Amino acid sequence: MDEAFKSTIDPTCLQDPPLTKDLIKQLDVFGFCLYFMLTLMPCISLLLYLEQCAFIYKKLPYPKKTAIIWISGGAPVLGTMACFGIWAPRATMITDMTSNCYYAVVVYKFLVLLIEELGGASDFLQRFSSKTFRIDTGPCCCCCPCFPRVQVTRQMLFLLKLGSLQNAILRIVISVLSLILWTNGIFNPADLKVTGATLWIQLFMGVLTVISLWPIGIVFMNINSLLHNQKIIPKYAMYQLIFVLIQLQTSIINILAFNGVIACAPPFSSRARGSMLSQQLLIMEMFIISLVTRSLYRRMYDPLPSEEQDNEQNEKEALQTALVEHDV
Repeated sequence: MDEAFKSTIDPTCLQDPPLTKDLIKQLDVFGFCLYFMLTLMPCISLLLYLEQCAFIYKKLPYPKKTAIIWISGGAPVLGTMACFGIWAPRATMITDMTSNCYYAVVVYKFLVLLIEELGGASDFLQRFSSKTFRIDTGPCCCCCPCFPRVQVTRQMLFLLKLGSLQNAILRIVISVLSLILWTNGIFNPADLKVTGATLWIQLFMGVLTVISLWPIGIVFMNINSLLHNQKIIPKYAMYQLIFVLIQLQTSIINILAFNGVIACAPPFSSRARGSMLSQQLLIMEMFIISLVTRSLYRRMYDPLPSEEQDNEQNEKEALQTALVEHDV
């Protein structure tokens, strides 16, 4: 039955993705124009990113500038890796691993940025030492409002940082291990059988990612009202959007390709074409996000108000609210 089925389809639909030289030979005028535009977008993003890095390095203090440089590079780096993926289809697994490793570092750096926006770890602890944080937030415990509030201590801050840092470290280690297993034929991204190593590696990395996102959700939910001048909400939205695109969007397209929903188009098999479509979408999306990110981070900030000023502002707002209610 399998041999009869294979004889009815194009043999190229059952082959590995083409080499770069074979891909170039088969491009027509439209294909060259498309690939030129998809290559130009990451190049522009990288040039703008380098100029932004020079601005941030001169204008902002350490370690905030280091965190911003890492975070701002998320979209340009991911777009560049996707560009490598469309020109070298057989290297897609490596480019995807590189993108995921970089984003894992970005997750940790975003947590560092939230803390640095409040003056660093010492000022953060001083400001919130007498307060408690809610921990019933996504992606782990958004459905658990019964969780008790947690006292802000140095140990708690260390655990939050460790929760995000573990993904950056372990993902790099697991990616290197996956490449070693791939060279020995043990790791295959297309093999999602229960008896294979790929499924369990992917599930383990998914758990690490969810754990790394939880500390950021905790900190952001409890301090975002203090950082309106720093435009922290759109920054957080961009950071979350990148995660959705490189994880959820890519996974959906790959699942559709694995199930044959995305048709084969020689010289690309169904799975290779799905991967190619995913890379092309990511290039365009990361280009737009890089422009938005540049407008958010390439700027000078007003000094953060002190805790006394925050209390005075809260008292004024409470008094105004009380007067309005009394008038009504």
